[in-house]
Amino acid sequence: MGVLLILVSLISAVLCYIAFSWWLPSDRDRYRDYVAAEPCPARATATDCLSTCILTVVKREIKDAERTTTYKATLKDEDAWQGVVDFGDPGPLLEHLKPGDKVTATAWRRDIVVLSKDGVRQNTSEAPRDEIQMNAAIGMLAGLVAAQAFAFGAVRLGSPRDCAPFTWDPYGKRMLISSATVCLGLGLPAAWTGIPWWTVPAAGLPAMACAAVLMYPRGAAGGGR
Repeated sequence: MGVLLILVSLISAVLCYIAFSWWLPSDRDRYRDYVAAEPCPARATATDCLSTCILTVVKREIKDAERTTTYKATLKDEDAWQGVVDFGDPGPLLEHLKPGDKVTATAWRRDIVVLSKDGVRQNTSEAPRDEIQMNAAIGMLAGLVAAQAFAFGAVRLGSPRDCAPFTWDPYGKRMLISSATVCLGLGLPAAWTGIPWWTVPAAGLPAMACAAVLMYPRGAAGGGR
């Protein structure tokens, strides 16, 4: 079990590194490029500019079930092209579309990022968003899991018969739940309010350090599970 925990910690550490070294900067730069993009000049072939075209709605799908949500529209142009565009929610435009409606599609880097009709606009799922706070939260969660798994694994390797309180129940389970709660509890509000992404780890790491100390079972003895 100790070796397995060390392996989990290494995998989580790699995911944390990828989140902060590649995923977060990539999403940040993509959003900045999108915000700075200008409308394409006539007959332009570049993909970094914003191009528009008129498309026809073939079908609209809205499914909001307990386990599965689907928000998409099938579109076609005057030629042979036909494609499906996904959305994160039904409004304000998708829920009012009907087959045969004409919509204006805005494309950026070969992806349809916005649909509009009669002044009503809606971003598609491909539209870059300024939500890198959640990237930071997920990266921090991977880092916390890496630290916890490494600590628990090292104790099990060093003292396999007496590794309390570094066991799953109750200390390990409480720490893992707290890590997820802190990361989501900081990441979601940060994304909603638009505060800088670095505030997530800046507040989350001290909070988890305090939680680790407060939840540490004093006087625990005996083996783990």
